[in-house]
Amino acid sequence: MIRAVAVLSLVGLLILVLYVPSARPPERFLAQLRIEHRRAAEYWGEESALRMIERAVQMQEVTTSITPIPAMKDAPSTAGINDAVSQEMSAVNQRLFNNPYFRSVDALLLLASYRFSTLLEWLPWLILFVLAALVDGGLSRLIKAKEFRQHDPEMFALYASLGIMVLCATVVGFVLPMTLPPLMLPYAPLVVGVLAGRAVGCFHRRG
Repeated sequence: MIRAVAVLSLVGLLILVLYVPSARPPERFLAQLRIEHRRAAEYWGEESALRMIERAVQMQEVTTSITPIPAMKDAPSTAGINDAVSQEMSAVNQRLFNNPYFRSVDALLLLASYRFSTLLEWLPWLILFVLAALVDGGLSRLIKAKEFRQHDPEMFALYASLGIMVLCATVVGFVLPMTLPPLMLPYAPLVVGVLAGRAVGCFHRRG
């Protein structure tokens, strides 16, 4: 069950991530980024908002360097080629390397990087709760084993599957060019932490 949910969730995630750039121009993602940056400046302060955007740009640069998204700087040079061939190659380069779809993908990655950077600002407050949920699940699992109580594999599969779906839904939320509820980002790791703790508590343990 867990494997099937993981595969279906990842396939759905991949389809949505590839579809969204084809349905929205890059300007839409950049406009959404400006909106969220203004909101971050109001909530976190100008210094923290600038730190978020700098971190997002750095992550986007790293992502661009390891993904096969073409850019104009990667286009073959047309120097030393006769005019007709040079014009044809320039037209091909323009269609391939300056494609609106790839520019939308680039803008989508920048928006997702910024939202992930915003989530990192919440992380110091969230990590303690997530660790507490995991420790609680581990202790519950240990107590069940010492008392020879039956573990519940069906509940383990349910909690694990729900955690996978929440993670995939969070990634989808990162790439959608729409204003998200203010507490969606911090709630996502909290929910995943609780589900992970419950899954650990239901996992089989001997003795």
